[in-house]
Amino acid sequence: MDPIKIVVTDYIEPDLEWERAQLARYQHVRLEYHQLKFAPQDELIAAVRDADVVLVNMVPMTAAVIDRLERCRLIIRHGVGYDNVDVAAATARGIRVAYEPDYCTDEVAEHAIALMLAAWRKLFVGRQVLEESSRNGIWNFDAIYPIAGLRGKTLGIVGCGRIGSTVLARLRSFGFRFLVCDPYLSETRKAELGVPVVPLAQLLPAADIVTLHAVLNEETRNLIGAQQLRLMKSTAYLVNTARGGLVDTEALVRALRENWIAGAAIDVYVKEPPDPDCPLFACPNVVLAPHLGWYSEEANWSIREKIVEDFVRFIEGRPPRFLINKELA
Repeated sequence: MDPIKIVVTDYIEPDLEWERAQLARYQHVRLEYHQLKFAPQDELIAAVRDADVVLVNMVPMTAAVIDRLERCRLIIRHGVGYDNVDVAAATARGIRVAYEPDYCTDEVAEHAIALMLAAWRKLFVGRQVLEESSRNGIWNFDAIYPIAGLRGKTLGIVGCGRIGSTVLARLRSFGFRFLVCDPYLSETRKAELGVPVVPLAQLLPAADIVTLHAVLNEETRNLIGAQQLRLMKSTAYLVNTARGGLVDTEALVRALRENWIAGAAIDVYVKEPPDPDCPLFACPNVVLAPHLGWYSEEANWSIREKIVEDFVRFIEGRPPRFLINKELA
């Protein structure tokens, strides 16, 4: 058999020796793994140039890098999003691009719900109220008022694929009204969801909470900017557990400072981790989390197993589980 070289550009696991052990039965397969997230482009190219399969986590797989791949037939993105891979460049070279969209659906949905509840119930302001009341020996809730009940409020879900629809399912018992914005839903899927599907400009002014679950691409970059934030209620909250680039950070900071909206809950950032002087850190009406919506012990192992399955499928001449550039199927 012809030798197969699999190269991992970067990873979040302690090591990938488990993956190596899973592939040990294939004597003609060699697995290499690196940490090249911050490496110069020349070093990245040197590592992947002769790979048959490239697994990428956060390394930018740009057209310049893809054009230097000499024998690659498959790029796998370690995760749900794939905005760091130039799919068009890969397609032009006849390279399949796959991803793993089904490994952390419950985790991200639960994280989004946790963040929206924390923001709505002002839990982090509540901690300050508790400490100040403790020091003074008397309750003083002035800083946390008002808090409205959630029953009867409108939840706007932007992007209603696996994660967005799981959020919808989890929260049906809360007594929300629901609005969905997703131009890619089929009529059959709309009927299955059983909630109104409307344009973004109609969803934003009606929603009390807006939660983002769209993919990041050139169509959705800065989907939520100053114009969209101006449409939202002054009492509304924005939740983003999808991709930082969906929201214009500068516009969001202004909206938070000038009270265009009541607050936000953010798990993802344009630059990760954000710089120490990121202006979101100075906004008291935003709940910030460290891009951990994907994480649970179960999900962490699930994606490793799914990626190894895609390795094996490639080795055995079968297509990946989830192909992005389906024209190369």
